[in-house]
Amino acid sequence: MISYLSMGMKCGNCGKGVMYGHNVSHSKRRTRKIFKPNLHSTRINLGGRFVRLKLCTKCLRLFKQVSVATQASKAAPQVATA
Repeated sequence: MISYLSMGMKCGNCGKGVMYGHNVSHSKRRTRKIFKPNLHSTRINLGGRFVRLKLCTKCLRLFKQVSVATQASKAAPQVATA
């Protein structure tokens, strides 16, 4: 049986998904707990095409760093050495 949570709760880049565990009270009584990833639906430019993906926040920061670095390298002036 496939859980409704496992269908759409995966990062499109790293595959991070739902984890299961316990809430543990002070008296050490355990109740079931579902840990969901922090996913955001985003549009990413891959090879000139925009693709809509669900990404966890860690991967989203990675993609933003890469895009800022490529934009900075394009905007940097070219110095001619003679």
